[in-house]
Amino acid sequence: MVVKTRTPKVIEARKTILELILANHPQDCLNCMRNQNCELQTLAEEYFIRDNPFTMKVRGLPKDTSTPSITREPDKCILCRRCIEACSVVQSVNALGLENRGHNAMVVPTLGGSLADSPCVMCGQCIHACPVGAITENEQIDELLAAIADPDKVVVTQIAPAVRTAIGEEVGLETGQMPMEVFVAGLRQVGFDYVLHTNFTADLTILEEGNELLKRLKEGGTLPMFTSCSPGWINFCETFYPDLLDNLSTCKSPQQMFGSLAKTYWAEKMNISPEKIYSVSIMPCTAKKYEASRPEMRDSGYQDVDLVLTTREIGRLFRMTGIDFNKLPGTPFDSWMGAYTGAAVIFGASGGVMEAALRTVYEVVTGQTLENVNFEVTRGIEGIKEAAVDLNGTVVKVAIANGLSNARKLMDQVRAGESPYHFIEIMACPGGCIGGGGQPITKTNAKRVERINSLYVEDEGCALRKSHENPEVKTLYEEFLHEPLGHKSHELLHTHYFPKNKQYL
Repeated sequence: MVVKTRTPKVIEARKTILELILANHPQDCLNCMRNQNCELQTLAEEYFIRDNPFTMKVRGLPKDTSTPSITREPDKCILCRRCIEACSVVQSVNALGLENRGHNAMVVPTLGGSLADSPCVMCGQCIHACPVGAITENEQIDELLAAIADPDKVVVTQIAPAVRTAIGEEVGLETGQMPMEVFVAGLRQVGFDYVLHTNFTADLTILEEGNELLKRLKEGGTLPMFTSCSPGWINFCETFYPDLLDNLSTCKSPQQMFGSLAKTYWAEKMNISPEKIYSVSIMPCTAKKYEASRPEMRDSGYQDVDLVLTTREIGRLFRMTGIDFNKLPGTPFDSWMGAYTGAAVIFGASGGVMEAALRTVYEVVTGQTLENVNFEVTRGIEGIKEAAVDLNGTVVKVAIANGLSNARKLMDQVRAGESPYHFIEIMACPGGCIGGGGQPITKTNAKRVERINSLYVEDEGCALRKSHENPEVKTLYEEFLHEPLGHKSHELLHTHYFPKNKQYL
């Protein structure tokens, strides 16, 4: 059999299908967030679509802006159903489905109503799946520019580890090829007053979370303990496994720890009124926008994090300002909450939180120096990984999952009382934060692996590679927190989560 896919008849059929899609698609490419990064736009050019014989008819459906994280524009939907596949198969959330048939078919939130009424966990994987601009992050660049222009605001930012490895993809550089100091310089050019690092509180998270694990092991606390860094995963647990919320670490995510400290400890160190501080985080994650708005995240006496921008949003901002990163000289982070170790860097990869925790927990338990800090068994992009680690006679069994369908397998095991593990790391997105919903659009594991490898290269190059060796974290405990799991730590760095609507169970 000979199958021909490029004959004039086949090409004409494809053109006709494209023309039919375009007849129902808004012609506002210049105003669309996916302009020049849109599969429909690319195909229209590839197939030389210049005139459309079909009458233009757009449905006029309203935007869905019901969540802090994700915006839906149903008029732009081309019914490819990739978002449904990502949500139901990859993430097992089933927040999106198909309604009606034929010409009246629409992708809609399940259970009717808006996205906020569905079991959506705001992970943003549907954004990566969508070939057009029907699903995007809630863009907030204008809010940032207004804050920068306000003379009464001191704009402080933190950068998540997974952002640095991917930001180059947004400005014409290779994955992982933008030096951190150049990234910092670019943010200063944009107008940020202070540039600090989420890696600082990633190191801090390890001290708090590691000691929490040891306390549970010694005192018979709820096990296995789950990590709590990924807000999409937290939403998933609250929605589908509310009976297992006690298994969650009480540690806030590094983003929220940073927000609490920026308006307390850092404000005091810098002699700046907390009321003036406008705290901005740059994240690979759309769910972080929701996390920052949670009522539990105000322990500083203010909203701990005022604004969350994704990697894509910062990329657009850089392109808007026309910064040439090939010529821009680098500048260092600002002092206090800018120092970090290699252990914090690998937080961005699936298994990175576990590896960072083991580096510290091993030395705390054994009192011995860990010579080889590379826990290869925790690395890789496999959906579920497991290991047993000998801590001087105490064997700790751990598991790692990325992607919520994989998390569900471990959670069902825990719920059934059949889990052999003591500690479980879960990241909502495939590959971990490097594949977050706010990262540059990618649909392949090859690009995720590139980003992961970039993080491990940076880790290898760090002089300090264990979180408890971070000198600024040591100073933080000496001057302010005093001890891990202490009164001040519980007040600012820990929280509790609550069951969501049980109709999804």
